[in-house]
Amino acid sequence: MDFKNRTLTQIADMICGNAPFERYFRYRSSKFLTDFFYDSGSEYEHDGSTRGVWVTETLKKVLQGPNTEPNMPADGFLKVIQVLMDQSDANNEDHQRKNALDLLNVELGRDGFEAFYAEDRQCYLKHTGSQKILKPFANPHRPFSTIEAKKKETLIAYLGHCSEDDLIEDILLPLLRQLGFYRITAAGHKDKALEYGKDIWMKYMLPTQHMLYFGIQVKKGKLDAAGMSKTDNANIGEIHNQVSMMLGHEIFDPEIGKKVLVDHAFIVAGGEITKAARNWLGGKLDASKRSQIMFMDREDILNLFIVNNLPLPDASLPKNTADDDDDLPF
Repeated sequence: MDFKNRTLTQIADMICGNAPFERYFRYRSSKFLTDFFYDSGSEYEHDGSTRGVWVTETLKKVLQGPNTEPNMPADGFLKVIQVLMDQSDANNEDHQRKNALDLLNVELGRDGFEAFYAEDRQCYLKHTGSQKILKPFANPHRPFSTIEAKKKETLIAYLGHCSEDDLIEDILLPLLRQLGFYRITAAGHKDKALEYGKDIWMKYMLPTQHMLYFGIQVKKGKLDAAGMSKTDNANIGEIHNQVSMMLGHEIFDPEIGKKVLVDHAFIVAGGEITKAARNWLGGKLDASKRSQIMFMDREDILNLFIVNNLPLPDASLPKNTADDDDDLPF
């Protein structure tokens, strides 16, 4: 997507530290502009031309790069905002950079976006219309910070005692929305469109504007391949039957007024999906269907939830500390 030229010009002046933004944004000469874009993940080098004009044109190139979310700013632009708003670059104010953030949001608001600091002290963008939080691709396999590790421990404890409905409502729905899925509908919601074992159905828009439909079968505990499952465990054979029905029956999409088939199925477990269960299911599926079935177990859920910086469910927080998170932006 493109921003208005005025917006990019003003942001370029912030990057340069030009008037009228010089009080709260550091001045960057030619060398430091090259360093700035290098830190943002690109290799643009300042050519000695007028700094503000060059940065504006460079931002336009950055916006033409790949993006994680369709019809949203490129990942490179999101990284530019993070580098620009690095809290260690605070100028004439404290590290919260309230004045700099206010100035940036005046410009971003013209195009329907808002910048904010999350609990990891990084600056992210939010689309004000959809409230969608945008951030560069989050690697769920990267090492966690100390704060993130503690958050993960809290979430593990919550998953240990929550119900299946809590897992869906408090964990999966916010996570799936953040990952870019549309029209997420869970069992018990008002349209009552679910049948044949689907706990959730949703759709995802490809960059080509085509839609893929997904069904999700959720189990709170561990999935195994034992002949008789223990309490709180589910047998993969039962899940296989439910997923097979899910893939073979249509769902009604009220947004287009048509029935559609589910393209892919997720099997989501609040516990472990054992290797034996995965192997058993793989042996049951022919080659044409293997790409239709995907897995998410507890570790996948935890990692995705943490790296996407989603807030912990209220029920997982100690009673006297729930108010301590009032500064969380989402």
